[in-house]
Amino acid sequence: MAQYQRLGDARWQMTIARTIVSGKLWNSKQLLLKLNRRRNLAGVDAAIAGIKRDLRAIEALRAIEALPACASAEPSAADLSQLRGYEGIAAARYFPALGQLITNAAFKFERRTRRPPTDPVNSMLSFGYTLLFNNVLSLLRVEGLNPYLGNLHRSERHEAQLAFDLVEEFRSPVVDTLVLKLINQQAIAPDDFTPPNAAGGVYLTEVARRRFLQQFEGRMMLAVRHPDAAESVPYRQAIQLQVRRYKRSLLEDVPYETFRRLT
Repeated sequence: MAQYQRLGDARWQMTIARTIVSGKLWNSKQLLLKLNRRRNLAGVDAAIAGIKRDLRAIEALRAIEALPACASAEPSAADLSQLRGYEGIAAARYFPALGQLITNAAFKFERRTRRPPTDPVNSMLSFGYTLLFNNVLSLLRVEGLNPYLGNLHRSERHEAQLAFDLVEEFRSPVVDTLVLKLINQQAIAPDDFTPPNAAGGVYLTEVARRRFLQQFEGRMMLAVRHPDAAESVPYRQAIQLQVRRYKRSLLEDVPYETFRRLT
């Protein structure tokens, strides 16, 4: 009932959407900082500086949310579109920079492609994001939330929009980090992928997919610090804690805070 009531609260939905995008960009920036600490690539430094500017621009949208509640001050579809625009600009900075941080000469990555993924790096990213989405979806159901009522992601299609929302802040710390690790440590090779199919899609072979699944599960069990837990918890539990934060925001008007990677 609370989720359906929030569908009519544009101010609340905009605040949640802005917070989610801000958390996503923060974690993307943190991964670039970590990977570039020793390499000091100018292109990556430029991407980091750009994402910092995008974060400041997103924070400026708080001014809309802080205005007195009245019809003329309510956030609009245009405001949400602007937020998504900043998210897209940051992604255009982030993914090429991520590609520069690949040290394995057998792999190249310049931009994100989906449906289908057209190279091995995009193939692993897409597969990893799907696994992450399924984990978030399961935890939403465990916590009694309707996964189809989103804030940042909205559509007339019957899709799990809330799961898409809460995936965002974990893309970089879980999936992107894993993919770069597998490539740079040469735990994955070009012959672990199928040749492009008729649509240009490239996918992990059956054997490599099982190996990736094992590595993904290991990543999900990696202990990380979360403000809501006294001790370090596995990433899967950190995601569940974020789902519970979302529930508190729905039911108690507690501001939603995203998971932020520190290192």
